[in-house]
This record gives sequence, structure tokens and C-alpha cells, in this order.
Amino acid sequence: MKKLGRCHTSQSKDWCTPPKIVKAVRRFFGGQIGLDPCSNYYSLVGAELSFMLPVYDGLALPWDGHGSIFVNPPYGRDHEHGTTIYDWIKKCSISHVNNGCEVIALIPVATNTAHWKEFVFPTAAAICFLKDTRLKFFEEGIESKKGAPMACALVYWGTNPYEFDRIFETDFGAVVHL
Repeated sequence: MKKLGRCHTSQSKDWCTPPKIVKAVRRFFGGQIGLDPCSNYYSLVGAELSFMLPVYDGLALPWDGHGSIFVNPPYGRDHEHGTTIYDWIKKCSISHVNNGCEVIALIPVATNTAHWKEFVFPTAAAICFLKDTRLKFFEEGIESKKGAPMACALVYWGTNPYEFDRIFETDFGAVVHL
């Protein structure tokens, strides 16, 4: 039977953020990331506080009070919790709008989806469309040989889009202010 639509290219659910992006996010946040709400054993983020999946559900825990938040959410459906990337992006937006948190999320470029239409375009301050369209995530601490099957972007919810532009545009891609 032929499968239609996108297929997983990896059995791993832990696609860790590449070190070059982590370094730039830290620089943007003044050297330290306050919260990584969807961390894992192999994460390179090194936030002050990390909610490690699957032990701690970062969607169920509060994000306020951490100031700077970096999110590389699970891209697929979490059948156990009944959540998708939509829920993570919604929480990014709400954390900024309601609590004043500064949030950067590394997400697939899927501008036709509900989460982009409802929570990125209306509330984010800037987007960096990554020129590295086949971003190589790390799996189990090792750089994946295959690039991601989709283009990715860094989305920023916060009050300093010009600093976001300064940090990310030169080395990472085109930054659009919203």
C-alpha cells in the first residue's frame, strides 16, 4: 500500500538544534537561555531550566518567569498527549503576548498552516527564513548525515526585532519583520 503525504525520515523524535543556531540564540539572549521547554537527553541548548521530554510535558508546565525561551518543538503528532506543533506555537505566542516572554522557535516553514496563520503572522515580531534549507539536526548527539526534509525558520516573539535581525540575518538567512 502506497503512503501519501510526508513520511518520517528518522525513527528519532529527538532532532536536536544544531550548535551554530544554539550559539546565535544564546548571543541574542545575552549569553543565556532561560528555558528550554522541550528538551531531551541529547539537547545542546543548555538552558537554565529544561523540561525534558517525555518526563516533563513542557506544554503543561508554566513558561512565565523565565524571560528568554528557546523552543525546538516536536514536529510530529504526540499521540500520548494529543498535541501537535500547533500547540507549541500557540504557547510561544501566548507566552509573549500574556507574559512578556522573549521566545525564539525553530520550526518548519509551513506558512499555509493554522499555527502560522493564527500565532506567527499576528503576534511574532520577526522571522528568519534559514538559507540552510536542508538544516542538519543532531540525533543522539551526532550531526545527521541527511538534511531536514523541509525548510526551517526561526520565529521571534519579542520586543527587539532589530537585534534579532542583526544577529541572524548575516549568517542564517533573510529576516522579515512583522
